[in-house]
Amino acid sequence: MKSNVELIVFIVYLVFMLSIGVYFFVKTKNGGEKDYFLGGRKMGPVVSALSAGASDMSAWVLMGLPASIYAAGLGKTWIAIGLAIGYALSWIFMAPRLRRYSIAAKDSITIPQYLTNRFLSSKKSLQVVCAIIFLVAYTVYAASSIKACGTLFNTVVGIDAKIAMYVAAAIIISYTFLGGFSAVCWTDFFQGLLMLGALLIAPIFALVLVKNGEGVSTLNEVGDGYWNMLTGWKDIISGLGWGLGYFGMPHIIIRFMSVRSDKDVKKSSVIGISWTVLILVFSVIAAIAGRMFLGDIEDSSTVFIQIVRKIFHPVFSGILLSAILAASMSTADSQLLASASAFSSDVYKPIFRKGKASDKEMLWVGRVVVLAIAVVALIIAANPNSGTIMSLVENAWGVFGAAFGPVILLSLFWRRLTFSGALSGIIAGAAVDILWLIFLNDTTGKFINIGVYEIVPAFFCGLIVAVVVSLIGKKPSDEVVAVFDKVASKEEI
Repeated sequence: MKSNVELIVFIVYLVFMLSIGVYFFVKTKNGGEKDYFLGGRKMGPVVSALSAGASDMSAWVLMGLPASIYAAGLGKTWIAIGLAIGYALSWIFMAPRLRRYSIAAKDSITIPQYLTNRFLSSKKSLQVVCAIIFLVAYTVYAASSIKACGTLFNTVVGIDAKIAMYVAAAIIISYTFLGGFSAVCWTDFFQGLLMLGALLIAPIFALVLVKNGEGVSTLNEVGDGYWNMLTGWKDIISGLGWGLGYFGMPHIIIRFMSVRSDKDVKKSSVIGISWTVLILVFSVIAAIAGRMFLGDIEDSSTVFIQIVRKIFHPVFSGILLSAILAASMSTADSQLLASASAFSSDVYKPIFRKGKASDKEMLWVGRVVVLAIAVVALIIAANPNSGTIMSLVENAWGVFGAAFGPVILLSLFWRRLTFSGALSGIIAGAAVDILWLIFLNDTTGKFINIGVYEIVPAFFCGLIVAVVVSLIGKKPSDEVVAVFDKVASKEEI
């Protein structure tokens, strides 16, 4: 009976999300490429902030991160600390300048376009390399979100996990396919509110019950080792290294470009940083509450699910557990749209169609790419050997942060950066990250167990390569420097 009620709530929620996609499809069906991929740069501060946060905090913040802290102790909270610092810095320093620079750089609507137009270049090599990395990494990232949906439905309703993945993927594809960026941002807005509410409510109720003697363990019974945050320099460096990912996460920083004004960027930063810090803090609290309230459970990734189902009435548990759907869908839709925009705008239009594709053609190419990537992501998610939700996120996060983070930062704050330096930095960052993952990672490494998250060495390798190649090459043209100086001076664009 309880699972049936929760299933009905899930269905109502999914229908609501789909209706948003239909609404924006009708509203923007005569719009162009910028409307579909960037919402016409008309996003307000609240929607932009919550959309950026929700597209970032996928199901791993409700399942993966609590699972890690639940199982390993507070030494894993360095991940949350690193993410909070990185997210705050990206809004404060990157967002204002990236919005201005993307407009100055020929009104770029994607990250690859911005990086190419930043150098006033007609070369397509940088766009193609970026698009390839997008397609590969986003497919893996989207797989983690689809996998989380399968785990949720399987745990709560007993539906076969693969069938649940198919249904969730179909809903995500539908509203992304129909409504584009505006639909994605508005669904993310509502999903961001739901995620925050669920993470505020469930852990607090669990801790109150523990205090009243209804939990399995007390603070002392959990064990001293669990509360130790200083578990070693490798855990601290790796945890803080997660924050580096924000400087190169396309589906998050694209929100910076969509904000309608510089003034709204400031408002968005306050809202976005506050939301994210609260989400991360209560994700940690959820893990701690789960450890004391539930004791040992077989599958640590279900700790939040089990807390909610043990405490609340089926209607309320269905609503709160919809937050996991919200987290999964809000990230997957953003990833699908970002990868589709990269392929259609940065590969298909300039290379295959030589810039002659119509707006209508571009919209349908983007939609086809959304469908194709989602299908591949679904195949990965359905594979039992694909890894955990957290490991899939970790792999994709590392590639994006290492490949794009150093170059985007340099493009915004260093006038001497060159096209060759940017291209070399992206390739070096991605290559080092992947090689480190294959050969030196603590779980997948074939040679040596270094024990440091691959984004850290790869990020700084990409940074060094971009700087060195830029310095040994020809200086940027006067026109490129003039645009940089105009953006830096905050002159009206």
